[in-house]
Amino acid sequence: MLSRLSKLVSMMQTELERLKELSLAEHLGRLHRLWRTVADVELAPLGLTHPRWTALWKLLRLGDNLSQKVLADALEIELASLMRTLGQLEEQGLVERHCCDKDKRARIVSLTPAGLEVLKQMEARIIQVRRELLDGISASELSEFERIISLISDNASAKLAKVTDTIL
Repeated sequence: MLSRLSKLVSMMQTELERLKELSLAEHLGRLHRLWRTVADVELAPLGLTHPRWTALWKLLRLGDNLSQKVLADALEIELASLMRTLGQLEEQGLVERHCCDKDKRARIVSLTPAGLEVLKQMEARIIQVRRELLDGISASELSEFERIISLISDNASAKLAKVTDTIL
């Protein structure tokens, strides 16, 4: 009887450990949603929704004059979704789209002077949000956290590569 009880307790502890591991993914997902929501609230007064500000931010980081396809791929969204967002940004006067000289089918996205100005305001607000959310975390703790997140990301990418290779 005691042996069975020990096995049951051991199984429950193992299951609890598995739940804790799953909990890490839940924590990361919750952190992502909270951070995004805080940023969205902070940037809303600039007339920017999440899709709009992420498209502007990515355009700035990757360099101006990108094709819509390259921008959609970088944002990891469908081109149709990006087209809607770019239309809204165009209406706000923050981006312009024009035909590519080399490929008339491709459309190039460029920031306007108004878009660059909004990005300056965005950057200041995002830096402040980052400061507030990371308050109480030392530089070494943040560095270690970033190292661990990168390692988990690399492991997930390697796992996906194996799965993809197996399927193909």
